[in-house]
Amino acid sequence: MPVNFTPTPRDELLPILGIHLGVTEANIKKPGRKDLLIIALEDQAEVTAVFTQNRFCAAPVTIARNHLESGKAMRALVINTGNANAGTGEDGLSRATAVCSALSHLIGCQPEQVLPFSTGVIMEPLPLEKITQGLPSCVKNIGQADWFDAAQAIMTTDIVPKAFSKQVSIAGQIATITGIAKGSGMIHPNMATMLGFIATDAAVPQAVLQAILQHATAKSFNCITVDGDTSTNDACVLIATGKGGARVGDADGDDYLALRDAVTELATLLAQAIVRDGEGATKFMSIQIEAGKSAAECRTIAYAIAHSPLVKTAFFASDPNLGRILAAIGYAGIHDLDVSKLQLFLGDILVAEQGGRAASYREQDGQRIMQQPEILVRVVLNRGTASATIWTCDFSYDYVKINAEYRS
Repeated sequence: MPVNFTPTPRDELLPILGIHLGVTEANIKKPGRKDLLIIALEDQAEVTAVFTQNRFCAAPVTIARNHLESGKAMRALVINTGNANAGTGEDGLSRATAVCSALSHLIGCQPEQVLPFSTGVIMEPLPLEKITQGLPSCVKNIGQADWFDAAQAIMTTDIVPKAFSKQVSIAGQIATITGIAKGSGMIHPNMATMLGFIATDAAVPQAVLQAILQHATAKSFNCITVDGDTSTNDACVLIATGKGGARVGDADGDDYLALRDAVTELATLLAQAIVRDGEGATKFMSIQIEAGKSAAECRTIAYAIAHSPLVKTAFFASDPNLGRILAAIGYAGIHDLDVSKLQLFLGDILVAEQGGRAASYREQDGQRIMQQPEILVRVVLNRGTASATIWTCDFSYDYVKINAEYRS
């Protein structure tokens, strides 16, 4: 089960004025599960997104980018699970375009006003017929589904749906924000997560919305890793419907900061939920690097630790084989790092200093910390004022089993 994470109850997920949700079972990969979602937008909605930096990006990523760049007002997002439509060449582009065209005919807009998203198995043809046959049912259900249903409809190997809501006061008006995400494995985002959709009823110009999203993803989804694999389909979308009373006019001032920080907080909850629900995860680990020369070098060291299979398996076993952490720090590529100056802490326990085991360290103390479901690893470099934190999880037997049987 996910590490210290319980899904938000359905009745605590707040609707967003100007957004209507439709969900259906299209039997894309397995029968009897929600696997097709439409997020329908009313007029005047602003939409922005960030996408994977993987050069083998999926067909829907390419199509969604092109549609956003067209400058047309977006009217709907369509998301399928069960098939990634990645590594599918021109045929994949054609099928993703056909999905947009089919939905546009059903809701009365242009194909370029539809953004497609897919998640699932890579290098398999998108089951276009199943999706187009499921779209009428999905459209018919628009307005009947809620955000909990939407979060369920985008899951792949996720154990639980991931969704949060929050409200923030902006110049005396309440802005509502709700977001969903999916992700469990193949998580090392290089912009966002596997799939994330966040919406607010505030009125926000597109350029300001993009600034908010860039800040939020940098502080949340770009600070997580499960296994070090950057997906071909990563995408995170931020929507502002403008149907509420709150207004943010530019990327400056208290109103902007209030909304930016609220979106970032919600994105962080979603990002951490992905790690807590990492495939086979039993431990949630915060890797905190302090007193570095730059945030970039701190992140480099944090990821070296977080990506190490030897570190991750040691945490799964609650085995304080903590020399593995020192090894990861050493091969992170910081060539002028003076290891005699750094300190390694496990929770509140000093483990290493002056290039070796701390005189005060006792293995039973390390084991006590490692048996906990949430663990803080702190590395103090003592060479500057920068810092960075990355969230990750352990590797268990189940991670291998889930990924060995993924296409079964």
